[in-house]
Amino acid sequence: MRRNIFPVFALLLGALFLFIGNGLHGLLLPVRGASEGYSTTILGLLGTAWAGGFVTGCFVAPALVRRIGHVRAFSGCISLIAIVALLTGLVVNDIAWVALRAMTGFAAAGTSMIVESWLNERATNESRGTIFSLYFVINLSGVVAGQMVVSFGDVHTPVLFMICGILYCVAMLPTTLSNAASPQPLKNVKLDLKSLFSHSPVAFVGILLIGIANGAFGTLGAVFGARAGLPQASIGLMMSAAIFAGALLQLPAGRISDRMDRRYVLAALAGIAALAGIILVVLQPTNVIFLIVIVAIYGGTANTLYPIAVAHANDHAAPDEFVKVSGGLLLLFGIGTIIGPTVGGPVMSALGPYSLFLITAIAHIATVGYAILRTRMRAAVPIADRENFTTVSNTPNALTTPQGAELDPRAGGDNRQDGLQAAE
Repeated sequence: MRRNIFPVFALLLGALFLFIGNGLHGLLLPVRGASEGYSTTILGLLGTAWAGGFVTGCFVAPALVRRIGHVRAFSGCISLIAIVALLTGLVVNDIAWVALRAMTGFAAAGTSMIVESWLNERATNESRGTIFSLYFVINLSGVVAGQMVVSFGDVHTPVLFMICGILYCVAMLPTTLSNAASPQPLKNVKLDLKSLFSHSPVAFVGILLIGIANGAFGTLGAVFGARAGLPQASIGLMMSAAIFAGALLQLPAGRISDRMDRRYVLAALAGIAALAGIILVVLQPTNVIFLIVIVAIYGGTANTLYPIAVAHANDHAAPDEFVKVSGGLLLLFGIGTIIGPTVGGPVMSALGPYSLFLITAIAHIATVGYAILRTRMRAAVPIADRENFTTVSNTPNALTTPQGAELDPRAGGDNRQDGLQAAE
């Protein structure tokens, strides 16, 4: 174990501080914005801007890295994130925040692509599974830890924004001071929608809908908590409970999907997430404990849908297409996270905070319907021919990039460079 982790320890340590900063900043902005009286539409655009910047960064970052190198690109991107975090504490303006959030998303894609490609280069076939699992744990635990920091500070002062800047600067140190050799240049990312749909219509449509639901909740969940009257500490607990429950449920749900038609598992989990959303819309609970429990049930099921959909798509893909399919689905998920908060903000402004879960319920009900419909049109892949399920991070502020698909042990040692095709 120690022998596998030591070569990438500096990278993983830097990634931990990076994700802690992402979790803190991603929750701090909507909570502070809600307290400043910003409209829900504007607060939704914070998520739209971040997701749009992230998806754009996935396409642009490879050229930037090839031009100036991994270390300079990483330092530049993370410096930009730190500057933006400090500026959002100094310039408290809704329009400025939206523009700055897009810059953060763009730079976050660059830093994540560099870290993930570096990990992929340093990993061996024997250590790949260990490193991939540890990176998943660091990703989610870092975001949860960052969100919980909000509970211990005053969002009305610049202090938490300053802590964000410090965390990002600390994240820069392990990688920039490491003497590890730079990895090969990043491959250009291509999104082939036609090919993705032909591989698995359920994964294509489902992941777009899942992105809409997760993007809406990931961006506006904190706004919902503030508008519903939750104390500041409870908002951080609610958001973290949703992520933590999703992380806990991924493996058992994935193992069940290894043994039966994944589309039925997808439909069942989406149905539970839809039911939890409907309960919140109808009852509009004011009891904090009851509300957090229902949100945790929602998060536990909603955050499990993405990796099961990816596993289903790869059941229908050739072994050498794993990276291309998984990376493409991630970008499709990113498109969904752009749509979700864009739609959710105006709906919440018109119908109230609990209508956030009306948006998520509609997306999940549509997922249920389409998954069941496709079971009538296409036979399930035999169990012996399926790829084993692997946990995947799929929440805003904790997204991996298409480069991360190469680190997945299911990609195989000989096929990792095939999916993210370089432009000749």
